[in-house]
Amino acid sequence: MKLVKSKYIVAMAALAVLSTYGIAGNKDDSHKTSTKICEGFGPQTPRDIDSVEGVNQRYFALAPSYKKMNLCNIHFHNNAEHKAKDFSIYAGEGKHGHGGGYQCKIGQSLSKSELKTPQKKMCKGLKPGDTIEVHWVHTSCDIKPGKGLESCLSAHCGNPDLRVETQVFTVVNDSSALNFNDLSYDGNMVNGLHQAKSLPENTGSPVEFLGSTTGPKYTEQSCSPLQVSWSVRPQCAKVDINSLGEWCEDNVFEEDHAHGVRKLVTNPKLLSKIK
Repeated sequence: MKLVKSKYIVAMAALAVLSTYGIAGNKDDSHKTSTKICEGFGPQTPRDIDSVEGVNQRYFALAPSYKKMNLCNIHFHNNAEHKAKDFSIYAGEGKHGHGGGYQCKIGQSLSKSELKTPQKKMCKGLKPGDTIEVHWVHTSCDIKPGKGLESCLSAHCGNPDLRVETQVFTVVNDSSALNFNDLSYDGNMVNGLHQAKSLPENTGSPVEFLGSTTGPKYTEQSCSPLQVSWSVRPQCAKVDINSLGEWCEDNVFEEDHAHGVRKLVTNPKLLSKIK
């Protein structure tokens, strides 16, 4: 169903909250669920991708492959919003998006050179050893990539299919690690569609599921109304902080820092079943 103007404005506002800054803590209480949850909403995100269970009854079709959609936004979160075996070190409960999420296990065994402090500040405080979760957001709308997730919609396309390709990284000071600029956009077009220059291919088969937008505004008591197809790679990779710093200094999305995280959704009534 097409969104009327008011719904279009609500959708843009909801899309815009896939972000805000996060740092580390300790205690893991992600197993706890509240008995009071938002009612009538579709499946929510983020989740533990190693757990396939979910009983949310709101169903919508998976979005097409990202290769058949337009890239509309790239941004990243400080710590992983999702959880998996490879990124399961709890960073803390967090507060208003700060201090939450999960960290990569490989971050505990980095060399001194990988952890060496860069000569200049990167992405407003990002440092070697940090975990980030990168979101490549795709839309069925005919748009140009740009600032904010409202770029995934248009006045003529207010109810698109949305897909988020996701990779969790450990940030290192090492030029032999992945170069983030190789994973960026820079005006790249493939078969007439806006596409990232490449996406990680050696971090396991992506886990696909139905979910929502994320960001610290949403909780299990205040859900996101938008429908998103997620594709989350289950293994961490290393990315060079220097390349990430270059990207933060100049990209069409005007992204210059890591955003915060939404707390892990654990109530099965708010999760779709992973097939």
